[in-house]
Amino acid sequence: MSRAASPSRDGAVPPPGRPERRPIAITLGDPAGIGPEIIAKAFRDAPGLMRDCFVAGDLATLRRAVRFIGGPGRAELPVALIGAAAEALQMPPRCLPVLQIAAPAAPVPLGQVSALAGRIAADCVTWAARAALRGEVAALVTAPLHKEALAAAGVPFPGHTELLQAEAAAFLGRPVAEVPVRMMLANDELRTVLVSIHVSLREAIEAVTFDNVLQTLRITHESVGTALQRPPRIGVAGLNPHAGEGGLFGREEIDTILPAVRAAQADGLAVSGPFAPDTIFMRARRGEFDVVVAMYHDQGLIPVKYLGVEQGVNVTLGLPLVRTSPDHGTAFDIAGTGRADASSLLEAIRMARRLGAGVSE
Repeated sequence: MSRAASPSRDGAVPPPGRPERRPIAITLGDPAGIGPEIIAKAFRDAPGLMRDCFVAGDLATLRRAVRFIGGPGRAELPVALIGAAAEALQMPPRCLPVLQIAAPAAPVPLGQVSALAGRIAADCVTWAARAALRGEVAALVTAPLHKEALAAAGVPFPGHTELLQAEAAAFLGRPVAEVPVRMMLANDELRTVLVSIHVSLREAIEAVTFDNVLQTLRITHESVGTALQRPPRIGVAGLNPHAGEGGLFGREEIDTILPAVRAAQADGLAVSGPFAPDTIFMRARRGEFDVVVAMYHDQGLIPVKYLGVEQGVNVTLGLPLVRTSPDHGTAFDIAGTGRADASSLLEAIRMARRLGAGVSE
């Protein structure tokens, strides 16, 4: 797919002369976790899919990861240092190109939360986000980071989504509140978008407001509709058991969610609900809805992850860039063993290719 000359979300058109074909940046993730290993496996085992991709990270960390996944009968995987993102377009198959973003003085210990690992992970994401916003890369795929490590490093964001939102807002010259984003987790059977993300359950309930629900519906309509090339059928989950049972178990559905649904319908969006949270995902899986809007993090993510983290992809909606990610964490317990499964990362790269502008298929 190629949309290199199309306007971005803020109406800007890419500068003349930008190459039609642009690389995909993959961020290192937490170097103490499995991110480097699944990246190495992806380049080794899926050379066609990894064409035009490179890693924003650390050369030594990736070379260590290649050793972890090696073994008798395994194909060699050279790790090459590149000086600019565009050099990834000329790299041969089964070669792992690395753009040096962070170079620790010594290897980061595996399986441990550390401020150093958190800083390296955040720096790689920040660089890749800015490159995507400048149009130097077509998309970014983020390997898992660790929220405690981010906090230890003094990073003022709990995760990728909030960091990317802040970078986009700074690039656009807008307050963060004027660049609303939402998390979508998707696999071949189910898509779900969240009204709130990384907050406590108490805060998540407070976030179920008319404005937040309506904004989520609009972002979902625009972003999922772009991917599907048609208006999506959006099912809305209630907050309370049985969607409140007519007010017996809570009035959020009556006072907040239903008015937002009706406002979206008045705008022409194909939205229905709110429906009981314990059945709406089954209905979506049967094909009744293209996407479910869930009221909070665990309500929406548990059903998708139950279907298999190997196929799940995290997509950030509402950004003026394409960002996807595997739907699992850093798996410190198996870091360095070579056992980590790269399937979800590969699905995230496939999704980035479908969504990214200037990516050759």
